[in-house]
Amino acid sequence: MSESIDWSKGAIFRIGEPLPEKFSKYFIGQAHLNMLTTTGVGIGNVTFEPKCRNNWHIHHKGGQILLVTAGRGWYQEWGKDVQELHPGDVVNIPAEVKHWHGAASDSWFAHLAVEVPAEGASNEWLEAVNDEEYNKL
Repeated sequence: MSESIDWSKGAIFRIGEPLPEKFSKYFIGQAHLNMLTTTGVGIGNVTFEPKCRNNWHIHHKGGQILLVTAGRGWYQEWGKDVQELHPGDVVNIPAEVKHWHGAASDSWFAHLAVEVPAEGASNEWLEAVNDEEYNKL
């Protein structure tokens, strides 16, 4: 049975629009983005539908912080065990660490993505987290 987010009981921010093509091509499944601010520090509310996850990727120079706000999801760094995420969890992702994150197969998942500012910061998108890897979770 698929869990959905009850926006009246727990979700903090509006779901946002489906990801634009420039980002959606790096996701398996549907994710939504509501940019809360781009002033100073970029903060986006990213909502993943069940089974949705992003590709492996690296934040060069700046890093990222995830603040989990709803649902249940996953986070994994290259070469390490996957971590289950729940509302209230905080993930500090240092620059240059290959990782991915996304929803559990039976739950929506939402987090605030905080981009750590740094001069010359960039994001490198890599290979997808394929169904075989994901379905082992």
